[in-house]
Amino acid sequence: MIKNKLIVGLVGKDGRTTAIEKALRASSKVHEVCLLHDWKSDPFEVAMEKILARAKEKKPDFVVIGPEEPLAAGVVDKLQDKLGIPCVGPLQDLALLETSKTFTRMLLAEYGIPGNPEFRVFHRLDGIEEYLRELGGYVIKPDGLTGGKGVKISDAHLFSIDEALNYCKEILDNHNTVVIEEKLDGEEFSLMSLCDGIHVAHMVVVQDHKRAYDGDTGPNTGGMGSYSCEDHKLPFLSSDFLNEAKEINAAVAKAILKKTKKKYKGVLYGGFMLTPKGLRLLEYNARFGDPETLNVLSILKTDFAVVCQAIINEELHKVQLVFEKLATVCKYVVPDNYPENPQKGVSINLDDVPPDEPLKLQRYRAALDDNDVLMGSRAIAFVGIGKNLQEAEAIAEKAASSVRGPVFHRKDIGTHELIERRIAHVKSFSEVSNPHFVA
Repeated sequence: MIKNKLIVGLVGKDGRTTAIEKALRASSKVHEVCLLHDWKSDPFEVAMEKILARAKEKKPDFVVIGPEEPLAAGVVDKLQDKLGIPCVGPLQDLALLETSKTFTRMLLAEYGIPGNPEFRVFHRLDGIEEYLRELGGYVIKPDGLTGGKGVKISDAHLFSIDEALNYCKEILDNHNTVVIEEKLDGEEFSLMSLCDGIHVAHMVVVQDHKRAYDGDTGPNTGGMGSYSCEDHKLPFLSSDFLNEAKEINAAVAKAILKKTKKKYKGVLYGGFMLTPKGLRLLEYNARFGDPETLNVLSILKTDFAVVCQAIINEELHKVQLVFEKLATVCKYVVPDNYPENPQKGVSINLDDVPPDEPLKLQRYRAALDDNDVLMGSRAIAFVGIGKNLQEAEAIAEKAASSVRGPVFHRKDIGTHELIERRIAHVKSFSEVSNPHFVA
């Protein structure tokens, strides 16, 4: 039973954590939301001690973990074992779903869960060249956290076998394991599902945009923006494939419990791709996505504190997740030269940005200090909310374009032209006989 006047702890400081904080503060059941640590300003051993000390002082009823690094470091284990404080976020062993590409691929294979591409795991260079040539097109991934920037793809980032081998050597020097997968052609989307260890509830499906520049060009980033539709589907994605993604997330939750005998409590964030061969799982994240969380929490009608408590108490099946039937478009404003050499230490001007308005425009500060000085990562996000994508995109674009300073953003996210290209791309799969593709 959820009590009134909760104290909730947060770990992390980014756009996603800002969205989580806003959702918690909107709850009538929450008295205080306290930041335990930003997980950026100290080495993780020091951060861990500060989190425990702050949690001991504030005595939160539960803690929500924002980014992946504290999960990988075992912050949930420490809070629960040392202080008895429950968390929305998986234990360290279960966070392997994100921190180890090998763990995830082998889990799907072991339990017969569909979605794996062709892949092999290597611990040394022996055999890699032969496998690269066998695949033709390939994707190379470190077996560890890289902030969304470690994946490299043939003909996009790697243009020869020698370049690929050099990248594999670089990975093996730092991560001990490299995962090589077949290169897939298709459309990506994100489905975040909540899990209380037994039950699974699904959030609104979102499409993220990783490339830095308009037209899906430039280097990969942590995410330049994303959109969701008023019908809680995507224009290129049929209901059959969306349901298949939901089934995969649910099957993974069941497999984790069976394999580890431990209950996964938090977010199962599946990154999927719709390909000519059907649905494929690109990766799992063990926490809320950034920017996708900004989309879904901005239209969540259900009390988020109640949802968090249901995850902790294994009562997620008793809570109905309800979202506004509205479209959302998120656009991140980032420093010039992001992500390779982002501008930092320079002020930006937000005076011309329209004011926040519930169910119309929301801003999420990510890497700006209190004086609006750039801190070297994605600075601020704007989420436009409207009755359709056109309206939501116009709101988000007006806000993002109003920021003054050495920054840029992707103007094409959520636009009719870009989405039509997504639809046309999937229609091109029609030569593959599959009745589930959007016609």
